[in-house]
Amino acid sequence: MQTGTIFKAISGFYYVELGNETIECKARGRFRRDNILPLVGDIASVTVSDGEKGILEDILPRKNAFLRPPIANLDQMIIIASAVIPVTDPFLIDRMTAIAAFSNCGCVICINKFDLDPGVNLYDIYKKVGFTVIQTSAETGEGIPELLDALQGKISAFTGNSGVGKSSILNILEPDFNITVGDVSQKLGRGRHTTRHVELYKLKNGAIVADTPGFSSFDTEQMELTAKDQLQFLFREFEPYIGKCRYHDCTHIKEAGCAILNALESSSIAETRYASYVRLYDQAKLHNDWDK
Repeated sequence: MQTGTIFKAISGFYYVELGNETIECKARGRFRRDNILPLVGDIASVTVSDGEKGILEDILPRKNAFLRPPIANLDQMIIIASAVIPVTDPFLIDRMTAIAAFSNCGCVICINKFDLDPGVNLYDIYKKVGFTVIQTSAETGEGIPELLDALQGKISAFTGNSGVGKSSILNILEPDFNITVGDVSQKLGRGRHTTRHVELYKLKNGAIVADTPGFSSFDTEQMELTAKDQLQFLFREFEPYIGKCRYHDCTHIKEAGCAILNALESSSIAETRYASYVRLYDQAKLHNDWDK
């Protein structure tokens, strides 16, 4: 029996990297009986029968897992955004950073299309919070060396709203990928989905990256598992103020003596980040109340 990483999963077939070769595998019947779904990124025990085909025997414990998209054991998310055609709504970024924090996963904010608009406002917001922020251009190569450094030695998932340049960046990182790139609709200001499934790609520097079909695929189901009173801990800039409000059960929405609202008023917390917190809190509140 050998151990390897699932790099691709299509129609019940799992492609596991074992050393220098990739083995096409099927899962044992007990996976279905036990309701175990192997995911891209899983570390799996495999029995190879004839050197070309294999059987998935077991899935090793995961550090994290996502169902939409189906991927496991991520070290970090590379959140691709842009300040021009299409303009990324900060809420999409904040939702992703919260999901990453909830899932014990790191984050890198990548502001693409630097040649068209450097996205200074976005850069300042997330740099101040303490995220790694890289400005890139898939057209000119701006920031690509810095992005490669951030990827090295890690398993990273690329995500972002359609049209921001995820596939273009992957192709410039490793031209051999030849990932299909969709045009951005000038009329609608958004791109066409071009990625049909999640797949891991290995870069020459040893980094492993995944392409995923857009922000919508990282479903808010991850957030619905979070109790509304725990959401505050997923916004790292809130940390210095938690526990300093007048009321111990402060929701940080409208209470008097709220330390986070005071920080917002003094511009210590960005308005867009706080607005995202309120929006996520309202979503979590509806789900939590329905659960009860």
